[in-house]
Amino acid sequence: MKKISHHFWLKILLYTVLTFYAVITVIPFLWALSASFKTLSEIASGEPTFFPKNFTLDNYKQIFLQEPLFLRWLFNSTVIAISVTLLNLIFNSMAGYALARLNFPGRRFWFFLILAVLAVPAQITLIPTFLILKSFNWLNSYQGMIVPSMVNATFIFMMRQFFMNFPKELEEAAQLDGLTTFGIFRRIVLPLAKPALAAQTVFVFMGSWNNFLLPVVILFDPEMFTLPLGLNTFKGQYISYWNYIMAASMVFTLPALAIYAFFNRYFIESVTFTGGKG
Repeated sequence: MKKISHHFWLKILLYTVLTFYAVITVIPFLWALSASFKTLSEIASGEPTFFPKNFTLDNYKQIFLQEPLFLRWLFNSTVIAISVTLLNLIFNSMAGYALARLNFPGRRFWFFLILAVLAVPAQITLIPTFLILKSFNWLNSYQGMIVPSMVNATFIFMMRQFFMNFPKELEEAAQLDGLTTFGIFRRIVLPLAKPALAAQTVFVFMGSWNNFLLPVVILFDPEMFTLPLGLNTFKGQYISYWNYIMAASMVFTLPALAIYAFFNRYFIESVTFTGGKG
């Protein structure tokens, strides 16, 4: 009974901490959602009002109908984020599988090189990336945003670790059926790697969708801005249109929430897969 009571109180403590963390995390989002329906004067007044005194949809009308580049920024972010995510899924998975299963000269060297890349901060590579893109005349372009981000050492390592634990019996059976290495990867391995691919999709998409550092360095034409960079234009030296920023931020948040909601079920499958293997 004492042991059961001990676990019970541990659960109570855990749920209390998680609930408290959830509340302090959600409150700023709810305030931003509420502020997106407020006027600028009400936001700037400094009064701690959680609900709008004068509910208005003018902020959303402004960004969609009056701001001529908002839809273009939304389009740019969507194209770049989807392209980066798809390319990462392809190349990171192929590289991870090769490092886990294929024997080729220099495999250990490339693996340790990838581990070394993980220790390099992204900010250090920013200037070399800019110079390389400039030499290719790729500044202020889609390819300049997509190509440098189409592989990620972190997710190559993650996929490699996933494939290391993948049951070899399935691949050996496929080999007996006459499948080539690429056929095994495409028909057997990838369909069973959905949990890892789903996790990678969420993190890569959100990383690309929220990326501000690379766009601010290589994009200078307002028509090529992504949403994070475009939202910054609502902030001026003397006045910041926080009502428009809040409304645009809510629109900006929706795709990330949709991606997470759709792929959330695969995280559960990932836990089940990992737990059932032992």
